[in-house]
Amino acid sequence: MFQMVTLPLWLFILIVLFAAVTFASHFLFPSVRWFFRRRAERVVARLNERLQKPIEPFKLARRYDMIQRLVYDPQVAEAINDHARRNGVPENVAFERARRYAREIVPSFSATLYFTVGARLAKWLSRSMYHVRVGRFDRDLYEQIDPEATVVFVMNHRSNMDYVLVTHLVSQTSALSYAVGEWARVWPLSALIRMMGAYFIRRKSRGDLYRRVLARYVQLATQGGVTQAVFPEGGLSLTGGLGQPRLGILSYIASTYDPEGRDIVFVPVGLNYDRVLEDQILLDAGKSEHRRFRPPILPAALRVLRHLGQRITRRFRKFGTATVSFGEPLSLRDLDDPKDIEALGGELMARIAEVVPLLPVPLVAHALVSGATNPSDVRAHIDTVIGGLNDAGAVLPRRSVEKVVEDGLSILVRRGLVRKGAGSLALVEGSRDLLGYYARSIAHHVQSSDDAATRQT
Repeated sequence: MFQMVTLPLWLFILIVLFAAVTFASHFLFPSVRWFFRRRAERVVARLNERLQKPIEPFKLARRYDMIQRLVYDPQVAEAINDHARRNGVPENVAFERARRYAREIVPSFSATLYFTVGARLAKWLSRSMYHVRVGRFDRDLYEQIDPEATVVFVMNHRSNMDYVLVTHLVSQTSALSYAVGEWARVWPLSALIRMMGAYFIRRKSRGDLYRRVLARYVQLATQGGVTQAVFPEGGLSLTGGLGQPRLGILSYIASTYDPEGRDIVFVPVGLNYDRVLEDQILLDAGKSEHRRFRPPILPAALRVLRHLGQRITRRFRKFGTATVSFGEPLSLRDLDDPKDIEALGGELMARIAEVVPLLPVPLVAHALVSGATNPSDVRAHIDTVIGGLNDAGAVLPRRSVEKVVEDGLSILVRRGLVRKGAGSLALVEGSRDLLGYYARSIAHHVQSSDDAATRQT
């Protein structure tokens, strides 16, 4: 029993490694997880004391538990059976496919990462690139929202900066759960985005099983009171203007509404920029036959390096103004038919359109594509547009018309889109498409102003 046993060195090392792994998995790892779990719970408790909309328990559930809950949900189980029967595959094969979809969709929210890293990074990025402004925000309207209601921010989609900008502005009141497209499913970005609470969507998936798994996750999150942020247009605007609503996510959310249960309140958000970072990429995608707009890696890397060089040498000038406006909330309790998704989508897009801000570059671009050839013409055009919108509730610039013209022209000249002469303005060759892109972001305001003027005459 006490005899010496001789072992090869490699076998001894292997035994020690197995013992270490066993000890860690049975004794050390559970203790470490418990320590960090308790610490995270204390962080959430402190956050909930200051947040207007506390973080719901659903959002704090472990990702593994949420995946298990989703794949064993009765509605998902029915979808799995339907998929197996329709495609002639065993149920266990269909079940594994559903599990894969669930793992792809479900986030792994970290309150610590969201508020200590994400919110601060969003603030720094937003304020270092733009002059950030809040165009309209009626605090009284938002204080009237039922604290138990599920709040859904619905917004127009101008840029990938939308996520950053809105996260920065809303982080003092709640933690948002975004629906993000396939562009973000790139390592290590995907892990970071999941920890920020976002869930992934295959926008072009036509599989019924996938759609039903996604729908059930959105429904469970809505029933759990998770504050969400969605883009009714379904993707980035390729033209610069507002698009028609896509009703998929809205239908998933509204289908959970129970007049006797938790209310669902939609908050319209309008965003606009003096400079959209992806403007040329989006325009090129709009001219092609598909919506793929991944930037070329080398030119993108060169732009980032040039930007860093400008920051280091303190030659960087901000891209202008980025403004976010919040419209009148819409409660499903106030609708005659909350399940009429087309009417709901139309009303939400109308409320979003109403609060899309009018900024210097879009206003100047609209004047230039409308035929203005000198600063006086631009000033007169903008004066007319703003004058027609004074009583329409539009979000107008908080500066004089002269300052609007000066700021807008300065940015366009600096970008090489407009050339200034002695009292004249000329469009640089090839710039009309980009100017039209910015002009279309406010075209609905100008059209509504013209319609109102026509009715008055």
